[in-house]
Formats: sequence, C-alpha cells, structure tokens
Amino acid sequence: MREFDWAIEDLSHAAGLVAGEPDEVEPDGQPNERGIPTSTLQSNIHYHLALAQYLKGDFETALQSYEDYFAVTTNPDQLVAISHWWYMALRRLGRDDEAAAVLERITADMDVIENIPYHRLLLMYKGEIEADELWDPESEDPSGVAIAYGVAAWHLYNGRADQAEEMFRRILEGAGWAGFGYIAAEAEIARR
Repeated sequence: MREFDWAIEDLSHAAGLVAGEPDEVEPDGQPNERGIPTSTLQSNIHYHLALAQYLKGDFETALQSYEDYFAVTTNPDQLVAISHWWYMALRRLGRDDEAAAVLERITADMDVIENIPYHRLLLMYKGEIEADELWDPESEDPSGVAIAYGVAAWHLYNGRADQAEEMFRRILEGAGWAGFGYIAAEAEIARR
C-alpha cells in the first residue's frame, strides 16, 4: 500500500510486543522447494520495519532495526536478506567501512534456499559478480526487480547518481509493481 508511516507504527508496536519473548518459526504461505521455513515471527517484524524505514530514506533509524533483526538471525537466508539492506543503508550514510564489515560474513558457498537474489547482490557488492550480469530492469519477477534495484542503488552510492536515476526509472517502466525493488525505486524517484 506504500503507507510507510503506518507500517512503521504497526511494526514498531509488534516489535515491542515480541521483545524478550521466545521467537517462533513463521510458516510460509508459499513453502520453498525444500519445505524448510526460513523466517521467524521476529525476523519478519524487524525485516519489514527496517525496510519501511529504509524506503522512507531514514537510513539511520533503519540501522537499529537491522541490528534487532541480526540478533534473531538463525540461517543463511535470514543473514543475506538483512545484510543486503543493512549494507545499502550503511553505504547511503557514507559508512563504507561498516558496510564492508557486513559483507565479511557473506561467502559464495552459503546454503541459501530462498533469498538467492540478495545473496547474488551481496556477492556483487564484494566484487565477485559483475553488475551487468545482474541488471535486468524488465523482469516481472519480484526477485528480479529486487536485483535491478540493488544494482541501481549500487550505482547511486558509488557516485553515479544520473545513471542510478535512469535505472530507477527503467525499473518503474516494468510490471513488477508489487516487489520491494519496484517500491524502493518509486521511493527513490519520489525523494528526488
């Protein structure tokens, strides 16, 4: 719905409700091919709270939500999901050394089940995959749109703002309107 303020309010309340409580697996609405749930109630709350803060451009506040998510991270899928957005927020704040430290935990041989697009982006940030290999603004798959956004944002925080803006606009020409990458591209253009 793109109602970031409402999302932040609701998810902040949810985070308060689960603080100090045992975490629990959150069953997938669409199970992966291995039938192994990769997220928990608390990880989902913190992930979406941090995402809403990031989408508003409040990168500093999002950092605390990333730390809260990291505290409940239990598998490679969770680690790559949070590391992707955490890395980008740190880069947007010019905290490049801290961003590089986020990447230290990421390796090519991680057993990622669902969040393969985020894993591939993190490997790109490390210089192990070329950006051109990942860029596909016409993807209608939410995963493909997320990758396209990650590549465009990478250009932005590496000093190529005009190229990044053109890429954000290309993403918005596609049909992946429900994906986080599409919504993030919309937010970037709205902030410009």
